[in-house]
Amino acid sequence: MSRPLVAILACAALEASGIALIFPTLPHLLRAMAFTDNVSALYGVLLALHAFTQFVVTPVLGVLSDRLGRRPVLLLALAGSTIDYLVMAFTPYLSLLFIGRTIAGLTAAGVAMITATIADITPEAERARRFGLFHACFGAGFVIGPVIGGVLGDISLRAPFLAAAALSSVNVLIAAFVLPETHRTARKPFAWRTLNPFAPLRWALTFRTLIPLLLVFLLVSLVGQTYSTVWVLFVTDRFHWTATDIGVSLGIFGALVVLVQAFAIAPLTGRLGERGTLLLGISCEAIALLALAFAQAGWIAFALIPLIAFGGVSAPALRALQSKVIDGELQGQLQGVVASFVSLAAILGPLVFGAIYALSRPDRTGLVWIIGVAIFAIAVPLALTVPKRAIMRT
Repeated sequence: MSRPLVAILACAALEASGIALIFPTLPHLLRAMAFTDNVSALYGVLLALHAFTQFVVTPVLGVLSDRLGRRPVLLLALAGSTIDYLVMAFTPYLSLLFIGRTIAGLTAAGVAMITATIADITPEAERARRFGLFHACFGAGFVIGPVIGGVLGDISLRAPFLAAAALSSVNVLIAAFVLPETHRTARKPFAWRTLNPFAPLRWALTFRTLIPLLLVFLLVSLVGQTYSTVWVLFVTDRFHWTATDIGVSLGIFGALVVLVQAFAIAPLTGRLGERGTLLLGISCEAIALLALAFAQAGWIAFALIPLIAFGGVSAPALRALQSKVIDGELQGQLQGVVASFVSLAAILGPLVFGAIYALSRPDRTGLVWIIGVAIFAIAVPLALTVPKRAIMRT
């Protein structure tokens, strides 16, 4: 593999590791700082605040990366994450926890820049496979990160956040000194009107073949928010898992994601096409969610993790389809728009699923997973309108 690809995949793995380290412990930190056990609604607001700032800012940062280059914007994003982790590690004030998340959201273009960089250096025919490698490396961060984070969290609530800050700092160094600039086409002059956060979205909607892809991506991303919003709360309430148990479950999930994304994407897209791979991933995940809703034993949740991980094949298939619709010199703008849709889902998901979960406790906590299946049922007809392999820019 080329040096830029190795460097950007390393950035993806470290970015995921930082997230994974704090994931098992963040709800427990909220409980300690808010002095209440039922923090599902508060947790949802915290996640939604971070996502809202991402939604507004990420498309702008994507446009700026097409003009200024990928690396400066990536460095800004990684620095913001480092500051956020340090705030969470040391602040005694709940309000500063929310401020730190806002800072991270204002600079959160890391994933968009990583995917734009991959698109820059990859021929169209190879993008599904390389986006699969990206998801594999991102999943690799969830192999060890949650386990270490869970163990550290059982020792000290603040330790996982310090570890995440250290990893994020290493990521800054990689982006600054190892990763070369990959956007080498002629860049457009900077214009202040590009700072309009809704201009990139209006631009994206001018591509007819892109519209259903973005809608499906929004719905799939929305379902994905059920895990980040209620997984820790659900397995704690229903199965009485500890932070270490949660960390192990996330570690298993991460390991399986690595295997699926690294080895399954290329053969699946080669045989089924990107659309067929997308539909297969949705089907697998829907079955897992329905089973999880009615599970009464912790081992069932563990047994469903492989099916959930395999459902992740839908994401790289979608990204490959999207990237083929837009010319190469505008991949940063496209990935900024795609990231804004992820952020929109991350705004709605925590607020809606957090509120539903809070209202469904203690007897109907599986309701959120059933709602996820219903959302997939809306996504499937939209996905069927997408060509099996989108190759035309119209």
